[in-house]
Amino acid sequence: MSSNAVRRTALGFQGGQVLSLRLPEEVLTNLRTTLREGKDRWVEVEAADGAVLVDVGQVVYLRVESDEHRIGF
Repeated sequence: MSSNAVRRTALGFQGGQVLSLRLPEEVLTNLRTTLREGKDRWVEVEAADGAVLVDVGQVVYLRVESDEHRIGF
């Protein structure tokens, strides 16, 4: 993956809301670390299309799409 490549991700929150983001690999790694450690309450995530301030305490899941590209159904 190139240094400027982005990964499609989704953050799921309590209550069912989902936030779709395109994150550079470095930002994704930092977000995963923050979620695992649970030390910070709020974290600013620099996505490819803008910055988002996330309440880490409300995140239920982080989904990262695979690099596979599929065509068809």
